[in-house]
Amino acid sequence: MATANVTIHASQFPENVRRDLLASLATRRVNHKFHYDSVRQTQKWLALHQAHSPSRNNTDCADTYDRAFAEAANQITAKEIHVIGLGCGGGQKDTRLLGLLKASGPEISYMPCDVSVAMTLVARQTALAVVPEKNCFPFVCDLATADDLSAALATRHSSLVTFLGMIPNFEPEEILPKLAALVRPQDFLLFSANLAPGADYAAGMKKIFPQYNNALTRDWLMAFLLNLGVENGDGELRFTIETGAANLQRVMARFHFTR
Repeated sequence: MATANVTIHASQFPENVRRDLLASLATRRVNHKFHYDSVRQTQKWLALHQAHSPSRNNTDCADTYDRAFAEAANQITAKEIHVIGLGCGGGQKDTRLLGLLKASGPEISYMPCDVSVAMTLVARQTALAVVPEKNCFPFVCDLATADDLSAALATRHSSLVTFLGMIPNFEPEEILPKLAALVRPQDFLLFSANLAPGADYAAGMKKIFPQYNNALTRDWLMAFLLNLGVENGDGELRFTIETGAANLQRVMARFHFTR
C-alpha cells in the first residue's frame, strides 16, 4: 500500500488547534482554517471550487494565470527551484506552474502547504503528474500563527513561493509582512489578488457575490457548525458585502442564531 510523508508544524499540533478553536468561539469569528479541518470539509471545498471558482470555469481567468506562470518560468534561470505552495488547495494551479518550470529545464521540487492534511495530500497527488514523488514534501501549518516559517521552509537553493487565491482569508496588514519574511533575495513570490471586475467597484462586488452566496458555499461553511452540534434549524447563514480597512470590500458570512 502506498504511503506519503507529511510534515506537521507545531502550529497545527492538537493543543494549538484547540487554543485557536476556543479563541474562534469566544470571539465569534471563525479562524478560516477550521473550514478545511476534516476530509469531508476538504471534499466540500473542492466541489465548491470546481463549480464556482473563476480559475476553473472562466477562460479569461485561467489564461491570466497561465500567462503569469509562463512569465515566472521565463524569469527563473536557477538550475534548481523549490516551489512552495502556500494555501495549495487541490494543487491544480501549482501543478500547471510546475509543468512549465519542468519544461524550461531546472530540477523542481514542490512543497504543498495548507492547514489541512487532506488538502496537502490532494495537492501532492495532483503534482505527482509532473514532480517525482521523492521531490514532493507536503507541509501542514497555520500561516497566520506560525512565527518561524522562514526557517522551516528555507532551502539551499532558490524558492518560488505561490500565494494564489488566499488573500481573502487574511487581513493584508497581517499577512503581507509574513510573506515578505519568507522571500529571500534569491527567491520569487507569485501572488494573486481578488479584484472586483469592471470600473464600478460596487457593481463588480455584486457581480461576484453569487460565487459566495450559493448552496455549495453554504453547505461547506455549515459543516463547521454542524460538527460542533449546531443544527440547521438553529439559525440562518447570511451573506453580505461589507467595507473594511482602506475602503476594501469583501463578502462576509455570518450565522444568525434564532434559538
